[in-house]
Amino acid sequence: MTRSALTTPPPGAEEPRIHLNAPPAGTELGSHYSRCFGCGADHPTGLRILATTPDGATVEAQFTVGEAHQGAPMLAHGGVLAAAMDEVIGMSIWLFHKPYVTGRLETDYLLPVPVGTTLHLRAWCNGIAGRKAYLEAEGRIGAPDGPVAVRAAALFIEVDMAHFARHGDAAAIAAEHTDFEVNP
Repeated sequence: MTRSALTTPPPGAEEPRIHLNAPPAGTELGSHYSRCFGCGADHPTGLRILATTPDGATVEAQFTVGEAHQGAPMLAHGGVLAAAMDEVIGMSIWLFHKPYVTGRLETDYLLPVPVGTTLHLRAWCNGIAGRKAYLEAEGRIGAPDGPVAVRAAALFIEVDMAHFARHGDAAAIAAEHTDFEVNP
């Protein structure tokens, strides 16, 4: 994937470091919000991506394309694939124990993805500069070493939890994130 200057770490960006409280290898990562389209178990048509971390710094997940996710007949919608990339990238940056939001997402579609296909997703951070994190992800068809169908590069921006309270539902955030202060 050729990344733009906006998703490439600048000179001097810090290498990501595994957080002291990173989950142990193989740990399943929970949903960040139960009604999230990407990872929420309570979203009726969502992707319901379940992820694990093999090392506390990267994320691996699987996503099976269902009929509700098609664009062209029996093929995944490109926007759904971009959402899956955004979700797995967002899960990888959450490992740093700081809230981030997507600032930019670049997605390359390399192969069509038929309905019923399981995509094996992997995401990692390439560098951090101030509040900006530079990340990548890939989705492989059928197996972790299968052909790459989709790749993404992203710029995520660190925010505080008050950001979600100001622009979303503070009560829902507080109910699901009791370990964060969300009062603006």
